[in-house]
Amino acid sequence: MTDETKKTGREAAFADNEVEAAAADFDGAAEENAAEVAAEPDPLDVLKAENSELRDRFLRLAAEMDNLRRRTERDVKDAKSYAVSGFARDMLAVSDNLRRALDAVPADQRSGADATLTTLLEGVEMTERAMLSALERHGVKKIDAEGEKFDPNFHQAMFEIPNPAVPNNTVVQVVQAGFTIGDRVLRPAMVGVAKGGPKTEAAAGDA
Repeated sequence: MTDETKKTGREAAFADNEVEAAAADFDGAAEENAAEVAAEPDPLDVLKAENSELRDRFLRLAAEMDNLRRRTERDVKDAKSYAVSGFARDMLAVSDNLRRALDAVPADQRSGADATLTTLLEGVEMTERAMLSALERHGVKKIDAEGEKFDPNFHQAMFEIPNPAVPNNTVVQVVQAGFTIGDRVLRPAMVGVAKGGPKTEAAAGDA
């Protein structure tokens, strides 16, 4: 074998090695590209995830806005209902004085009073009724306490009256009328309650 032949054989072998190396590099690059493509998320899945996240955020925001609207409506309603509480409480004091003035005149004196006193008393009564009627138009209502079972939420006990004929803890006397405004107690009724009578049905049932 001549030197030229040997040289040609080496060149051919080198070329084959180069081709094999290039093929290996190509296969490796193809595998890497395939792996990278496989690792990339599906665009449709990405859009679905984003849509789900946006929907959750929208629902939370809608719920927060609804809660805010309800709180605002409740605050506005309370403001309208209870804004006159202080004024109404002051007017009740005036009404109490009118009632005291009427009660200061005994019934026998009223029946035999002259026209001037009768007119005066009638005017005071009309003023008291008009005031209570105006308060009621603004949500202030009188608590009907007499004859009812004592309720610490609406009544304030001032004294006890022994009376075995009346169920125990029954309101038998109202010293000062109580009033509510909306769902709240504006002023509890000051009352006297029966003591020593039979238990009420509710109390007996609890026992």
